[in-house]
Amino acid sequence: MYNEEELKKCGLVLGDFHLPYNPKLVPHTRELRKHMTKPERKLWFDYLRKFKHRVLRQRPIDNYIVDFYCPALKLVIEIDGESHFTEEGKQYDEERTAVLEGWGLRIIRFLNTEVVQNFDGVCQKIEEIAESLRPNGHLP
Repeated sequence: MYNEEELKKCGLVLGDFHLPYNPKLVPHTRELRKHMTKPERKLWFDYLRKFKHRVLRQRPIDNYIVDFYCPALKLVIEIDGESHFTEEGKQYDEERTAVLEGWGLRIIRFLNTEVVQNFDGVCQKIEEIAESLRPNGHLP
């Protein structure tokens, strides 16, 4: 599937879920899990932790760390704060999205304010997308 030699040249290794990641990011992911933002904590503890499919938080994929990743659905859920609204932030997000989509992942984004002010709507949107990613109501 992936040429391991090419992955090594990029500093990546193949992970548990058949996606490459940069092992140098692992210590930072642990710190991010310990210090989640308020919206990330809310979404995790009040919804995703008990989601019908396993969800991983602060998961390294390629040279990035995604907020939440559901391997069964190949779905990345991102919670965006103010840094994403700068020109630099927008460009970084576009590049990052292209790389992640190149691995066959679907990326959905919510604003911090959406999670806090419209929590039920955010959860409903995740449910709708999850359902759309499962043909005939079954996992592929």
